[in-house]
Amino acid sequence: MKNCILAFSILFFLFSCEEKKEEKTLNTVNWNNRILQNKLSDSLLEGSTYLSVYPQIYSLSEHSTHNLTATVSIRNTSITDSIYLTNATYYNTHGQLIRSYINKPVYLSPLETIAIVIEEKDKEGGTGANFIFDWKIETTTPEPFFEGIMISTSGQQGLSFTTKGERVK
Repeated sequence: MKNCILAFSILFFLFSCEEKKEEKTLNTVNWNNRILQNKLSDSLLEGSTYLSVYPQIYSLSEHSTHNLTATVSIRNTSITDSIYLTNATYYNTHGQLIRSYINKPVYLSPLETIAIVIEEKDKEGGTGANFIFDWKIETTTPEPFFEGIMISTSGQQGLSFTTKGERVK
């Protein structure tokens, strides 16, 4: 019995001291699988949507920030028609381009949702990051819906809030 307790204690100690490995981030969208093979019709309605996201927020003072995970949700609200994204660009607080997510038009099927995730450790956007999305739809298709969801948890505390895209063109 003593040997069993000793063996269990050693195993418990070894497994509890195991170093945590950082998980690789999943690429939530495979943009290459969504590239249109045909040219878009000239009769499509064009629009642009602005979305604010907050990968960082001020905490306690203007000299202290708290990092958040930002999820950008891109939703096709049509039951019958696809929508087409022609631009998805991410800018920092100062309006400088951080990255462009697509370089050729991509589609979202009816009622499909895709997400772009800005990881909590990604501080490039700062406290006033922005997205610009350019899109095309049939004239009878509802406009796409863009939403930002920010979240962070620390210990027993949690923080979350959302932002909604605004059409700018």
